[in-house]
Amino acid sequence: MQRNNEPKKWSRHDDSVVLQANPKTDFWRLTHDGMVRDSGHFYYQRQSGNFLAQVKISGNYATLYDQAGLMLRSDEAHWTKCGIEYVDGLQQASAVVTREYSDWSVVPLVDNPAALWLRLQRRDVTIEVHYALDGTHYNLLRQAYFPPVETVDVGLMCAAPIGEGFSVTFEGFTLQSL
Repeated sequence: MQRNNEPKKWSRHDDSVVLQANPKTDFWRLTHDGMVRDSGHFYYQRQSGNFLAQVKISGNYATLYDQAGLMLRSDEAHWTKCGIEYVDGLQQASAVVTREYSDWSVVPLVDNPAALWLRLQRRDVTIEVHYALDGTHYNLLRQAYFPPVETVDVGLMCAAPIGEGFSVTFEGFTLQSL
């Protein structure tokens, strides 16, 4: 796997990866304040065609917009990130789809769960994001269009846009062709 914006602290053990998000890191593009941010951490591999990516994440989210999850990326202006984003004292299941401009959708997760399981699937020009609180019963969070490029980067993402950083653990990451 390759790294984009490598964090100062990270480790890999068996099937888990622990990342410490550096302060003032983010992925966002133009919408809301006109700024472009491409400083978040991304640990990925190249993938062609249709695929299913899965992972379990748990983090020490503490500051507004602390985030961790999966990312699919063709370039700096075309990407999707999904997972947990910490907003108003609650973990939110979050999905951002960026096609030149970022959009954002969230669903509050009551009681700030200890972990979240994610699935990111690509079928041709469609991506789907599903999440589960128990690793078994998945809910659809988002279905969106993604430009028809053959090869993309897919992997683990985290960022701490406002805070001083936080630790996140990714377990059981898999990426399979469909």
